[in-house]
Amino acid sequence: MTHALADTKPTTRNRAEIAAGYKWDFAPIYADWTAWEQGMKDMEAKMEAFAALKGTLKDGAAAILHAYRLYDEIGIIQYRVFRYPQLQRDTDTRNQEIAGRLQRVQSLFAKFGTATAWFNPELLAIPEPTMRGWLDTTPDLAPYRFPILDAYRQQQHVLDEKGEKLLSYATRFNETPRSVYSELSTSDIKFPTITLSDGKEVTLTPGAYQSILATNYNQADRAKAFEAYLKTYEATKNTYAAIYRGILERGWFMSQARDYPTTLARALDGNAIPVEVYTTLVDTVRAGTMPLQRYFKLRQKILGLKTYHLYDGQIPLVKDDTVWPYQPARDIVRASVAPLGAEYQAKLSELLDGNRLDVYENEGKRSGAYSAGVYGVGPYVLMNYNDTQDAVFTFAHEMGHAMHTRLSEENQPFVTADYTIFVAEVASTINERLLLEKLLAESKDPKERFLLLQHAIDSIVGTFYTQVLFADFEYRAHTLAEKGEPLTADVFSELYGSLLKSYYGEAVSLDELYRYTWTRIPHFYNSPYYVYQYATCFASSAQLYKTMNTGTTGERAAATDRYLTLLKSGGNDHPMEQLRKAGVDLSKRETVQAVIDQMDELVTRLEAEAEKIK
Repeated sequence: MTHALADTKPTTRNRAEIAAGYKWDFAPIYADWTAWEQGMKDMEAKMEAFAALKGTLKDGAAAILHAYRLYDEIGIIQYRVFRYPQLQRDTDTRNQEIAGRLQRVQSLFAKFGTATAWFNPELLAIPEPTMRGWLDTTPDLAPYRFPILDAYRQQQHVLDEKGEKLLSYATRFNETPRSVYSELSTSDIKFPTITLSDGKEVTLTPGAYQSILATNYNQADRAKAFEAYLKTYEATKNTYAAIYRGILERGWFMSQARDYPTTLARALDGNAIPVEVYTTLVDTVRAGTMPLQRYFKLRQKILGLKTYHLYDGQIPLVKDDTVWPYQPARDIVRASVAPLGAEYQAKLSELLDGNRLDVYENEGKRSGAYSAGVYGVGPYVLMNYNDTQDAVFTFAHEMGHAMHTRLSEENQPFVTADYTIFVAEVASTINERLLLEKLLAESKDPKERFLLLQHAIDSIVGTFYTQVLFADFEYRAHTLAEKGEPLTADVFSELYGSLLKSYYGEAVSLDELYRYTWTRIPHFYNSPYYVYQYATCFASSAQLYKTMNTGTTGERAAATDRYLTLLKSGGNDHPMEQLRKAGVDLSKRETVQAVIDQMDELVTRLEAEAEKIK
C-alpha cells in the first residue's frame, strides 16, 4: 500500500501523529504478535528436529541434504522472529515489553548455538573426498557446495564435538565485555552541561556534542565542548581500559583455542581474507596522509584559524542553509541510479513506495540509519531524515545497502543469500558517488559545488583515513595482548596518541585529551577488526565506479554488468574472489593508493572552487 507524501518534514515527534507513508509496515513479516509467537514455537520445534539428526550425516548425501534444508528453514524463521521485535524496538527504545520479547529471541538463539554444536564436527568427520563425491553426484546439494567446502577449508580450526560444545557455553559470557561497555558508555554515563558564548546551556549528549562541532562557528565553543565531553570519558579511563583488556584477551583466547597464530588471522579467516590485505591497507594509508594533511591546512586557512584542532574538522567551510525536503530527495536519489539500468531503478522505486523506510525522528526512536534485511520479505531502512545535504547522502547510502540485500535475496538461495561485511559497503558508497556526480553535473553554482566537493572529501576522511587509523590502533592493541604486554589506560592512550601524530603530522594541534578517543569508539568493543572493511569497501567502490565510467560504451556496460553481478552474488564465494570477478584486487597496493590519489585530486578541485567564491 502506498501513501501520498508531503514535501515538508512533520513538526511533531509523536510517532502516532506522523503519517503512515513515512513509517514501516511490519505486516509482511508477521501479521501480529500472535503470529510471531507461533513463529517462535515453529523455530523451537525445528531446532529439536535438527538436534535429533545428530549421528545421521554419515548416512550419505540424502542425510546431508535433509540437514541443510532443515537448517535453512530454521534460518529463515530466525530472520523473522528477530526482526519483528528488533525493528519495532528501534522505533521506540522505551518499550520494555518489546525489549523483553527481543531478549527471548536472543536466548533462543543461544540455545540454538548449543543444540547445533555437533554439526560441523560431525560433518568434517566425513572424509573430504567422500563429501566431494556426494556433491558431484547429487544435483540438489549444489546450493550447499560452497559452504560445505568452505567448512573443510577451515577444518583445522574446528574442535571436536566436546570442544565445540564447551565453547558454545561461553557464547553469552563472551558478550559480557560488550554489555559492560554499553552500560558504562550509555546507561551510567553522566554527560556534562556547558554554557556557550551566547549564554545557552547545553548538555553534551553525543548528539548535542556532534551538533556543536558541525554547526557552531565559534572555535572557543567547540573547544569548550570537546574538553568537557572527552573529560567525561577520561574520568573513567581505567574502567574502559579494563573492559578493552577483556576484549583483547577474549580474542587471543579464542584464537589460541582454534589454533590461529594471531587474532587478526582468526578475524580474517572466516572470509578467507589474506592477512596481507589488512597490513597493506594500513601501511599504504599511513604512508599516504599528505592529501589529508593538505586538506586540514586548507580548512585552517579558509576558516581563518590560528591553530587547527580535530574538533574543527566537522564545521562546514561555507555556511549553507539549503533545505533538502524528503520528497524531492527521493526523486533525486531515484534519478541518480539511472546509470545502473532501468531494472535497478525500478526495483529501487518499489522499495521507496512500499513502506520499507522509516523516515523521520520520533520520541524514543534509535538514532542513526541502517538497512536490515528479512529473507523472503526484503529490506527495511531506518533513517532520521532532517532535510540536510548529509541526510540526502545518507539516504542514498542506505538505499545502496537495501538494493544489495534485495538483489542478493532474489538471486541466491537462502544458504548463500547473506553477503559478507567485506563487500557490504561497496553498494552504499557507489550510490553516494552516483548522487555526488549527478549533483555536481547539474550545478553551476560555485558555492554548491564547493559544498558537494567538501562532502566527498569528508567522506574519504571519515570512511577511509579515520577508519584505517582505528584499524591501525586495533591491530597494535591486539598484538600487545598476544605478546603478553601491559594493557592499561596509559598504554592505550600512548598508542593512540602516537598514531594521531603519524597520520596528522603538523597539520593538527593535538590536544592531550584526544589521546583518550579509544574509550569512546563502539566498534573497538562491539566488533573487533570490523572497521578496516569500511576502507576496503571504499577503495573497491572507487575502482568499480572508475571502470563503469571510463572506456568505450561497451566497456562501461560490461563493467556495470560485472558490478550488478556482484550485488546478485550474495555470499556464494569468498569476497576477495567476488571482487576480483567485478574487477577489483585488494591485494594490490595501487587499489588502495587510488583513493589517496582521488583525495589529492578532490582537494585540488576544492581549492579551485574556493577561489571562485572568495
